[in-house]
Amino acid sequence: MLEWLSDIFWQERLWFPEGLGWADLEDRDGRVYAKARDLWVVLPIALLFLVIRQIFERTVATYVASLFGIKETVRRKAAHIPTLESHYCHTSKYLTQMSVEKLCKQTGCSERQLQRWFRRRRNQDRPNLMKKFCEASWRFIFYLIAFISGIVALIDKPWLYDLEEMWKGFPTLTLLPSQYWYYMLELSFYASLLCSVATDVKRKSAKMFNYAGWRKTCNYIFIVFGAFFIITRLIIFPFRIMYCTWVYPVTLYPPFFGYYFFNSLLLVLQCLHIFWAVLIIRMALRFLPRNEIVEDERSDREETDDSDEEEEEEQARNGEIKKNGPIQNGYVKHNNNHHKTE
Repeated sequence: MLEWLSDIFWQERLWFPEGLGWADLEDRDGRVYAKARDLWVVLPIALLFLVIRQIFERTVATYVASLFGIKETVRRKAAHIPTLESHYCHTSKYLTQMSVEKLCKQTGCSERQLQRWFRRRRNQDRPNLMKKFCEASWRFIFYLIAFISGIVALIDKPWLYDLEEMWKGFPTLTLLPSQYWYYMLELSFYASLLCSVATDVKRKSAKMFNYAGWRKTCNYIFIVFGAFFIITRLIIFPFRIMYCTWVYPVTLYPPFFGYYFFNSLLLVLQCLHIFWAVLIIRMALRFLPRNEIVEDERSDREETDDSDEEEEEEQARNGEIKKNGPIQNGYVKHNNNHHKTE
Protein backbone atom coordinates (compact mmCIF):
# COMPACT_ATOMS: atom_id res chain seq x y z
CA MET A 1 0.00 0.00 0.00
CA LEU A 2 2.74 2.45 1.01
CA GLU A 3 4.78 1.55 -2.06
CA TRP A 4 1.75 2.16 -4.27
CA LEU A 5 1.16 5.58 -2.68
CA SER A 6 4.84 6.42 -3.06
CA ASP A 7 4.78 5.53 -6.74
CA ILE A 8 1.75 7.75 -7.28
CA PHE A 9 3.18 10.66 -5.30
CA TRP A 10 6.58 10.62 -7.01
CA GLN A 11 5.33 10.32 -10.57
CA GLU A 12 7.65 12.18 -12.92
CA ARG A 13 4.79 13.98 -14.66
CA LEU A 14 3.87 15.63 -11.33
CA TRP A 15 7.26 17.09 -10.48
CA PHE A 16 9.02 17.56 -13.82
CA PRO A 17 8.30 19.42 -17.03
CA GLU A 18 7.46 17.27 -20.00
CA GLY A 19 10.40 15.24 -21.29
CA LEU A 20 12.37 15.25 -18.02
CA GLY A 21 12.46 12.81 -15.09
CA TRP A 22 14.38 11.42 -12.13
CA ALA A 23 17.03 9.90 -14.40
CA ASP A 24 18.14 13.42 -15.30
CA LEU A 25 19.14 14.05 -11.67
CA GLU A 26 21.62 11.17 -11.35
CA ASP A 27 25.23 12.09 -10.55
CA ARG A 28 27.51 11.91 -13.59
CA ASP A 29 30.44 13.71 -15.20
CA GLY A 30 31.35 15.33 -11.89
CA ARG A 31 27.90 16.89 -11.47
CA VAL A 32 26.31 16.27 -8.05
CA TYR A 33 22.58 16.67 -7.39
CA ALA A 34 20.61 16.95 -4.14
CA LYS A 35 19.39 13.67 -2.63
CA ALA A 36 17.06 12.80 0.23
CA ARG A 37 19.84 10.96 2.09
CA ASP A 38 21.73 14.24 2.41
CA LEU A 39 19.27 15.21 5.14
CA TRP A 40 20.73 12.67 7.60
CA VAL A 41 23.57 15.07 8.36
CA VAL A 42 21.00 17.29 10.11
CA LEU A 43 20.75 15.00 13.16
CA PRO A 44 24.37 15.19 14.42
CA ILE A 45 24.58 18.91 13.62
CA ALA A 46 21.35 19.55 15.56
CA LEU A 47 22.83 17.77 18.59
CA LEU A 48 25.98 19.85 18.21
CA PHE A 49 23.87 23.01 18.18
CA LEU A 50 22.24 21.96 21.46
CA VAL A 51 25.67 21.53 23.08
CA ILE A 52 26.99 24.82 21.70
CA ARG A 53 23.86 26.59 22.86
CA GLN A 54 24.25 25.38 26.44
CA ILE A 55 27.88 26.51 26.51
CA PHE A 56 27.04 29.87 24.92
CA GLU A 57 24.14 30.66 27.28
CA ARG A 58 26.12 29.73 30.39
CA THR A 59 29.25 31.67 29.44
CA VAL A 60 29.02 34.37 26.76
CA ALA A 61 25.33 35.25 27.15
CA THR A 62 25.55 35.33 30.95
CA TYR A 63 28.59 37.63 30.78
CA VAL A 64 26.88 39.98 28.31
CA ALA A 65 23.77 40.01 30.52
CA SER A 66 25.90 41.13 33.46
CA LEU A 67 27.27 43.99 31.33
CA PHE A 68 23.70 45.07 30.64
CA GLY A 69 22.93 44.99 34.34
CA ILE A 70 20.68 41.93 34.15
CA LYS A 71 20.93 39.82 37.29
CA GLU A 72 19.68 36.40 38.21
CA THR A 73 16.48 36.84 40.20
CA VAL A 74 15.31 34.28 42.72
CA ARG A 75 11.57 34.14 43.17
CA ARG A 76 9.99 33.13 46.45
CA LYS A 77 8.65 29.61 46.26
CA ALA A 78 5.11 28.79 47.18
CA ALA A 79 4.69 26.77 50.35
CA HIS A 80 4.36 23.06 49.69
CA ILE A 81 0.67 22.23 50.14
CA PRO A 82 -0.07 18.81 48.54
CA THR A 83 -3.75 19.56 47.88
CA LEU A 84 -3.02 22.85 46.12
CA GLU A 85 -0.06 21.37 44.26
CA SER A 86 -2.22 18.53 42.96
CA HIS A 87 -4.91 20.96 41.79
CA TYR A 88 -2.28 23.17 40.14
CA CYS A 89 -0.57 20.33 38.26
CA HIS A 90 -3.57 18.21 37.28
CA THR A 91 -6.61 20.50 37.19
CA SER A 92 -5.83 24.13 36.48
CA LYS A 93 -3.23 26.80 37.19
CA TYR A 94 -6.01 29.31 37.76
CA LEU A 95 -8.78 29.39 40.31
CA THR A 96 -12.51 29.42 39.66
CA GLN A 97 -15.15 30.32 42.22
CA MET A 98 -16.14 26.68 42.54
CA SER A 99 -12.56 25.54 43.04
CA VAL A 100 -11.98 28.31 45.60
CA GLU A 101 -14.83 27.09 47.77
CA LYS A 102 -13.67 23.50 47.48
CA LEU A 103 -10.01 24.23 48.24
CA CYS A 104 -10.90 26.51 51.14
CA LYS A 105 -12.73 23.63 52.80
CA GLN A 106 -9.94 21.13 52.08
CA THR A 107 -7.02 23.28 53.20
CA GLY A 108 -8.55 25.73 55.66
CA CYS A 109 -7.01 28.63 53.71
CA SER A 110 -8.84 31.84 53.00
CA GLU A 111 -9.62 32.93 49.45
CA ARG A 112 -6.92 35.57 49.64
CA GLN A 113 -4.35 32.99 50.71
CA LEU A 114 -5.34 30.73 47.82
CA GLN A 115 -5.03 33.55 45.30
CA ARG A 116 -1.63 34.44 46.70
CA TRP A 117 -0.41 30.82 46.60
CA PHE A 118 -1.52 30.25 42.99
CA ARG A 119 -0.01 33.55 41.85
CA ARG A 120 3.29 32.71 43.50
CA ARG A 121 3.20 29.16 42.11
CA ARG A 122 2.67 30.46 38.55
CA ASN A 123 5.52 32.92 38.96
CA GLN A 124 7.68 30.09 40.23
CA ASP A 125 7.25 28.26 36.89
CA ARG A 126 7.93 31.31 34.75
CA PRO A 127 11.47 31.74 33.42
CA ASN A 128 13.40 34.59 34.94
CA LEU A 129 14.89 37.54 33.10
CA MET A 130 18.34 35.98 32.78
CA LYS A 131 16.99 32.90 31.02
CA LYS A 132 14.97 35.02 28.61
CA PHE A 133 17.98 37.17 27.76
CA CYS A 134 20.26 34.18 27.19
CA GLU A 135 17.80 32.46 24.87
CA ALA A 136 17.17 35.66 22.90
CA SER A 137 20.89 36.33 22.56
CA TRP A 138 21.49 32.79 21.25
CA ARG A 139 18.95 33.28 18.48
CA PHE A 140 20.28 36.75 17.75
CA ILE A 141 23.82 35.43 17.26
CA PHE A 142 22.68 32.58 15.01
CA TYR A 143 20.43 34.77 12.86
CA LEU A 144 23.20 37.34 12.51
CA ILE A 145 25.71 34.70 11.41
CA ALA A 146 23.16 33.09 9.07
CA PHE A 147 22.38 36.47 7.50
CA ILE A 148 26.05 37.25 6.89
CA SER A 149 26.69 33.72 5.58
CA GLY A 150 23.77 34.01 3.17
CA ILE A 151 25.14 37.26 1.75
CA VAL A 152 28.62 35.75 1.36
CA ALA A 153 27.17 32.68 -0.39
CA LEU A 154 25.10 34.77 -2.82
CA ILE A 155 27.28 37.81 -3.48
CA ASP A 156 29.05 36.23 -6.48
CA LYS A 157 26.01 34.44 -7.91
CA PRO A 158 24.40 35.90 -11.06
CA TRP A 159 20.85 35.05 -9.90
CA LEU A 160 21.17 37.49 -7.00
CA TYR A 161 21.06 40.31 -9.52
CA ASP A 162 18.98 38.69 -12.26
CA LEU A 163 16.37 36.26 -10.93
CA GLU A 164 15.76 34.77 -14.37
CA GLU A 165 19.24 33.23 -14.15
CA MET A 166 17.80 30.75 -11.64
CA TRP A 167 15.85 29.02 -14.38
CA LYS A 168 18.80 28.37 -16.69
CA GLY A 169 19.23 24.60 -16.86
CA PHE A 170 16.15 23.89 -14.68
CA PRO A 171 15.56 21.31 -13.29
CA THR A 172 19.00 19.73 -13.84
CA LEU A 173 20.75 22.16 -11.51
CA THR A 174 23.71 20.95 -9.48
CA LEU A 175 24.03 21.46 -5.74
CA LEU A 176 26.72 23.96 -4.78
CA PRO A 177 28.64 23.30 -1.52
CA SER A 178 27.72 26.76 -0.17
CA GLN A 179 24.01 26.07 -0.79
CA TYR A 180 24.21 22.61 0.74
CA TRP A 181 25.85 23.70 3.99
CA TYR A 182 23.68 26.80 4.33
CA TYR A 183 20.47 24.78 4.14
CA MET A 184 21.81 21.97 6.31
CA LEU A 185 22.89 24.40 9.06
CA GLU A 186 19.57 26.24 8.92
CA LEU A 187 17.60 23.00 9.08
CA SER A 188 19.80 21.72 11.91
CA PHE A 189 19.25 24.91 13.90
CA TYR A 190 15.47 24.62 13.66
CA ALA A 191 15.68 20.91 14.44
CA SER A 192 17.55 21.82 17.64
CA LEU A 193 14.83 24.35 18.49
CA LEU A 194 12.27 21.62 17.96
CA CYS A 195 14.05 19.56 20.62
CA SER A 196 13.86 22.43 23.13
CA VAL A 197 10.50 23.91 22.15
CA ALA A 198 8.87 22.70 25.38
CA THR A 199 11.32 24.64 27.58
CA ASP A 200 12.11 27.68 25.45
CA VAL A 201 10.72 31.06 26.42
CA LYS A 202 9.61 31.93 22.85
CA ARG A 203 11.01 35.44 22.64
CA LYS A 204 12.51 37.40 19.72
CA SER A 205 16.07 38.67 19.51
CA ALA A 206 14.98 42.34 19.88
CA LYS A 207 13.70 41.40 23.37
CA MET A 208 17.33 41.55 24.56
CA PHE A 209 17.16 45.35 24.70
CA ASN A 210 13.75 45.21 26.35
CA TYR A 211 15.15 43.01 29.12
CA ALA A 212 18.12 45.39 29.49
CA GLY A 213 15.74 48.33 29.94
CA TRP A 214 16.78 50.06 26.71
CA ARG A 215 13.28 51.19 25.75
CA LYS A 216 14.22 53.70 23.04
CA THR A 217 16.69 51.27 21.46
CA CYS A 218 13.98 48.62 21.38
CA ASN A 219 11.62 51.08 19.68
CA TYR A 220 14.21 52.07 17.08
CA ILE A 221 14.91 48.42 16.30
CA PHE A 222 11.18 47.87 15.92
CA ILE A 223 10.96 50.76 13.43
CA VAL A 224 13.85 49.36 11.36
CA PHE A 225 12.40 45.86 11.54
CA GLY A 226 8.96 47.06 10.47
CA ALA A 227 10.38 49.02 7.52
CA PHE A 228 12.50 46.10 6.31
CA PHE A 229 9.63 43.66 6.78
CA ILE A 230 7.19 45.72 4.72
CA ILE A 231 9.74 46.42 1.96
CA THR A 232 10.94 42.83 1.64
CA ARG A 233 7.66 40.96 2.29
CA LEU A 234 5.11 43.25 0.67
CA ILE A 235 7.16 44.67 -2.22
CA ILE A 236 10.21 42.56 -3.12
CA PHE A 237 8.68 39.16 -2.39
CA PRO A 238 5.43 39.47 -4.40
CA PHE A 239 6.71 41.68 -7.24
CA ARG A 240 10.09 40.04 -7.78
CA ILE A 241 10.25 36.58 -6.21
CA MET A 242 6.69 35.47 -6.92
CA TYR A 243 6.72 37.15 -10.32
CA CYS A 244 9.79 35.11 -11.19
CA THR A 245 8.14 31.85 -10.05
CA TRP A 246 4.69 32.52 -11.53
CA VAL A 247 5.31 34.30 -14.83
CA TYR A 248 8.78 33.46 -16.16
CA PRO A 249 8.70 29.61 -15.87
CA VAL A 250 5.72 29.26 -18.24
CA THR A 251 7.82 30.85 -20.97
CA LEU A 252 10.20 27.87 -20.71
CA TYR A 253 7.93 24.90 -19.89
CA PRO A 254 4.19 24.17 -19.86
CA PRO A 255 2.76 24.36 -16.30
CA PHE A 256 2.78 21.10 -14.36
CA PHE A 257 1.66 19.98 -10.88
CA GLY A 258 4.88 21.04 -9.15
CA TYR A 259 4.51 24.53 -10.62
CA TYR A 260 1.05 24.98 -9.11
CA PHE A 261 1.96 23.21 -5.83
CA PHE A 262 4.99 25.29 -4.91
CA ASN A 263 3.50 28.57 -6.08
CA SER A 264 0.43 27.87 -3.97
CA LEU A 265 2.69 27.52 -0.94
CA LEU A 266 4.32 30.85 -1.78
CA LEU A 267 0.87 32.41 -2.05
CA VAL A 268 -0.03 31.12 1.42
CA LEU A 269 3.23 32.58 2.72
CA GLN A 270 2.35 35.93 1.16
CA CYS A 271 -1.00 35.88 2.95
CA LEU A 272 0.86 35.36 6.22
CA HIS A 273 3.15 38.27 5.35
CA ILE A 274 0.11 40.52 4.95
CA PHE A 275 -1.32 39.33 8.28
CA TRP A 276 1.99 39.94 10.09
CA ALA A 277 2.37 43.35 8.44
CA VAL A 278 -1.05 44.37 9.76
CA LEU A 279 0.03 43.39 13.29
CA ILE A 280 3.26 45.36 12.94
CA ILE A 281 1.47 48.48 11.68
CA ARG A 282 -1.13 48.18 14.45
CA MET A 283 1.59 47.96 17.10
CA ALA A 284 3.38 50.95 15.57
CA LEU A 285 0.23 53.07 15.59
CA ARG A 286 -0.52 52.04 19.15
CA PHE A 287 2.84 52.50 20.87
CA LEU A 288 5.22 54.69 18.89
CA PRO A 289 3.30 58.01 19.00
CA ARG A 290 3.33 57.85 22.81
CA ASN A 291 6.96 56.65 22.89
CA GLU A 292 6.00 53.64 24.95
CA ILE A 293 7.70 50.26 24.89
CA VAL A 294 6.76 48.16 21.89
CA GLU A 295 4.97 45.12 23.27
CA ASP A 296 4.69 42.04 21.05
CA GLU A 297 1.01 41.10 21.03
CA ARG A 298 1.99 37.43 20.73
CA SER A 299 3.95 37.50 24.00
CA ASP A 300 2.48 36.42 27.26
CA ARG A 301 2.29 39.01 30.01
CA GLU A 302 4.29 38.60 33.16
CA GLU A 303 2.76 38.21 36.59
CA THR A 304 4.51 39.80 39.54
CA ASP A 305 4.89 38.27 42.92
CA ASP A 306 3.43 41.22 44.78
CA SER A 307 1.80 39.33 47.61
CA ASP A 308 4.24 40.77 50.13
CA GLU A 309 3.53 44.32 48.99
CA GLU A 310 -0.20 43.65 49.20
CA GLU A 311 0.23 42.35 52.72
CA GLU A 312 2.13 45.46 53.78
CA GLU A 313 -0.43 47.72 52.17
CA GLU A 314 -3.26 45.89 53.92
CA GLN A 315 -1.52 46.13 57.28
CA ALA A 316 -0.88 49.81 56.73
CA ARG A 317 -4.47 50.34 55.67
CA ASN A 318 -5.76 48.49 58.70
CA GLY A 319 -3.58 50.63 60.92
CA GLU A 320 -4.86 53.75 59.19
CA ILE A 321 -8.45 52.63 59.71
CA LYS A 322 -7.93 52.05 63.42
CA LYS A 323 -6.32 55.44 63.75
CA ASN A 324 -8.59 57.58 61.61
CA GLY A 325 -11.89 55.72 61.33
CA PRO A 326 -13.84 53.58 58.87
CA ILE A 327 -13.62 53.57 55.08
CA GLN A 328 -16.31 55.29 53.00
CA ASN A 329 -16.47 54.86 49.20
CA GLY A 330 -13.03 53.28 49.19
CA TYR A 331 -11.31 56.10 51.09
CA VAL A 332 -10.35 56.45 54.72
CA LYS A 333 -12.56 58.82 56.65
CA HIS A 334 -10.10 60.84 58.72
CA ASN A 335 -10.91 62.05 62.20
CA ASN A 336 -10.28 65.78 62.27
CA ASN A 337 -11.49 66.31 65.85
CA HIS A 338 -8.02 66.05 67.34
CA HIS A 339 -5.95 69.02 68.34
CA LYS A 340 -3.03 70.25 66.27
CA THR A 341 -0.73 69.77 69.23
CA GLU A 342 -1.39 66.05 69.38
